[in-house]
Amino acid sequence: MESQHTTDSAAAARRARFGTLPERIRQEDMVGEKAAAPKGPTRYDPEGSWMSFSCLAAELGV
Repeated sequence: MESQHTTDSAAAARRARFGTLPERIRQEDMVGEKAAAPKGPTRYDPEGSWMSFSCLAAELGV
C-alpha cells in the first residue's frame, strides 16, 4: 500500500511542478485545403527567358 501512496505523491508533485500537457490538436485542425488559383495563359517572354535557362558559354565567360 505504501508504493501506491508514493506513486500518487510523486505524480502530484510532478503535476504541481510541470502542470498538465496541452490539449491534443485534431488532425482536421492541422490540415487546411485551399483551392489553387487558376493560371492564365503562358506566353513567351524574351526579357525573362534568360533567367530560366542556363548557358554553358555564358557561365564560362566566353
